Amino acid sequence: MPIVARAVFGIVNWAARKGLAEESGAGAGGAGGREAAIAARAKHAARRTGIRGETFAYWYLRRRGYTIIARNFMVPGMKGEIDLAGYDGKVLAFVEVKTRTMAADEKSGARPEDAVTPEKRRHLVRIARMFLAEWRIKEVTCRFDVLAIESRAGAAPVVRLHKDAFGSSAAD
Repeated sequence: MPIVARAVFGIVNWAARKGLAEESGAGAGGAGGREAAIAARAKHAARRTGIRGETFAYWYLRRRGYTIIARNFMVPGMKGEIDLAGYDGKVLAFVEVKTRTMAADEKSGARPEDAVTPEKRRHLVRIARMFLAEWRIKEVTCRFDVLAIESRAGAAPVVRLHKDAFGSSAAD
């Protein structure tokens, strides 16, 4: 395993020891646009948490021997994206990263990986086919992995990697 990936993941993991979400800020300004400002801030915070989760996932996978060849692959006009694509040995893995943050005392029955619905799977399979065509990859074994990250405030993230979470028949 490359020493750089091990070292960088150590730094990223240390930085995430108290969770991946940013600290919550104070209230919004102005009475008229208060709800809109709160909603905009919440959306921005969720996007930043997602980016942090994908960065954490990138280094997590690198540490486990994946060779990442693409991040956030999108096809114009198609819904969705491939978060990470990389080789795990000779297998090309398309990785969907799902990050969820919760308060330290919050209990939720929903797990991040539950958000990968059959519809989401169909979109991922279609985008993966476009990825293979665009990159001119013909003869390779592919699989779809789901990397779930649960982040509680003040605690290190809990990571679950589901290799071969679903097959390419999801689009048929």
